[in-house]
Amino acid sequence: MTDTLTIRTPDDWHLHLRDGAMLRAVAPETARHFARAIIMPNLVPPVVTGADAAAYRDRILAALPEGSNFEPLMTLYLTEDTDPGDLARAHQSGLITSVKLYPAGATTNSASGVSNFDKVRPVLERMAEIGCPLCVHGEVVDGDVDIFDREAVFIERVLDPIRRATPGLRVVMEHITTMQGVEYASEGGPELAATITTHHLVINRNHILAGGIKPHYYCLPVAKREEHRLALRRAATSSDPTFFLGTDSAPHTDANKLLPCGCAGCFTATNTLSILAEVFEQEGALERLESFTSLNGPKFYKLAPNETQITLTKGDPVTYPDRIETDDGPVTVFDPMMPLHWRVAS
Repeated sequence: MTDTLTIRTPDDWHLHLRDGAMLRAVAPETARHFARAIIMPNLVPPVVTGADAAAYRDRILAALPEGSNFEPLMTLYLTEDTDPGDLARAHQSGLITSVKLYPAGATTNSASGVSNFDKVRPVLERMAEIGCPLCVHGEVVDGDVDIFDREAVFIERVLDPIRRATPGLRVVMEHITTMQGVEYASEGGPELAATITTHHLVINRNHILAGGIKPHYYCLPVAKREEHRLALRRAATSSDPTFFLGTDSAPHTDANKLLPCGCAGCFTATNTLSILAEVFEQEGALERLESFTSLNGPKFYKLAPNETQITLTKGDPVTYPDRIETDDGPVTVFDPMMPLHWRVAS
């Protein structure tokens, strides 16, 4: 049996770092094991211009441990007032890597998102011209749509029409959670990709609701039925280049998670690689872990894979802290509910 695995250093293609004290506490958790990450722009106020992105990037770099080579890949928050020219300049200069679409009201700090998709059509057309990828939070927020159906309805009502109306637009379906998401992404051709989170490979909706509400497993998009989790596992471990890692690691203080209307998000940055190695070994696909974490994402984003490597070793169960302390309060680390035998050795 394999007890050592060396892979190219992974990237995280969907990451929340927040700002201020939270940023300073959680940025080292990702920088420890990842070389790059797509940084989500849903701050308050959001990152909507090139100047905003440059300032946020500087704050991230200042929060990294001394000597860290971690590279934040910046995004802009798409609004109905986004300036196509500013966006194009930011992308062509290398300041931003992608643009994020949040349907208004879909998730944390998404109030500035898009309600009328016709208003962003000129921006999307410009993005198609310059090859700037659009990262989408794929849920509708209509009150008549069940929360467990939001992703499938988004594909039908929003995503497919956008792609048909904007030839050449490169799209990443972020944090897919359903069989429908897997099927649509796998059939979408080279201009469509999808990220899968660590926690959606582990939990289904029973883990949130059965035996009492578990706030630290509540995330958006919410975890679905077991059949969907298994579809995600098949996709992630398939070596299909359509699918790659985007943790959607989303830190909230415990106080905010445990409110009567608690925040959505799972914080997985600390133990993601140990969890993924365990999952891939369970699926008999450990040799495909590198594709999912380190190769497929750079290929879609037209970036070179990392030259550096990390080694994971298997042994006695590894323990991680239950929480990360921040000046704003503790953040609970995602509990995968299983022993983790793989650890990053170097």
